Amino acid sequence: MSRWFIIFGALNGFLSVALGAFAAHGLKARVTPELLETFQTGARYEMYHGLALILVGVLLRLFPEQGLLNGAGWAFLTGIIIFCGSLYLIVFTGVRSFGALAPVGGLSFMAGWLLLLIAFIRLRG
Repeated sequence: MSRWFIIFGALNGFLSVALGAFAAHGLKARVTPELLETFQTGARYEMYHGLALILVGVLLRLFPEQGLLNGAGWAFLTGIIIFCGSLYLIVFTGVRSFGALAPVGGLSFMAGWLLLLIAFIRLRG
């Protein structure tokens, strides 16, 4: 799985840069400043958690027996899809009710960070 987390992390890093550039150059004149900020928040969190996926992938190569790292990776990936995806959907569709999904994605991000912390403590404890 480590290979896939690195691949997904790099892909999300790429997408966050592309979407950030799209926001700065393509969306700026088409949406309200509030919606632009919403979109940029999605791109920013996608980058943070794409990097977290790469970290998880590298750590899994070093410590393949640590199952909590797998959980962290899946939580980060799920968070990217739900949190960032819901923000992008709000901007592209104008349907603000997609925002109800964002907290679920946020909880997934938090679970990923917590699992990463516990995995590290177990490795060094």
